[in-house]
Amino acid sequence: MTQRQLLGRLGEDLARRRLETDGHTILETNYRTRSGEIDLISQKDGMLVFVEVRTRRGVAYGSPEESLTPRKRSRMAACAQEYIEATQPGNLEWRIDVVAVELDSQGRLVRLDVLENAVEI
Repeated sequence: MTQRQLLGRLGEDLARRRLETDGHTILETNYRTRSGEIDLISQKDGMLVFVEVRTRRGVAYGSPEESLTPRKRSRMAACAQEYIEATQPGNLEWRIDVVAVELDSQGRLVRLDVLENAVEI
């Protein structure tokens, strides 16, 4: 596994724990479709939540939020639609959130922000 993959896995683990603490039930992790991958899919208060985790070590290349390109946003929306079509979870409302994870150069957590409705549908 590459350093980048390890960093991503760490960020996803931290995000999953935070979401569970906040009352989310994790339904899927690393769900793959033709359009791409969704890091986490959860449910909270009757809402289906698709979660993109963005992890950065330091800010030399910008914040985690800044790394979410318009192309990635579009792919996330397409993945969410494919999941809904494949699983038909009823008439649940849904949204796409972003979890921004920032670590210091030693890999210690600096911040973890959950940005609800971060991607407009």
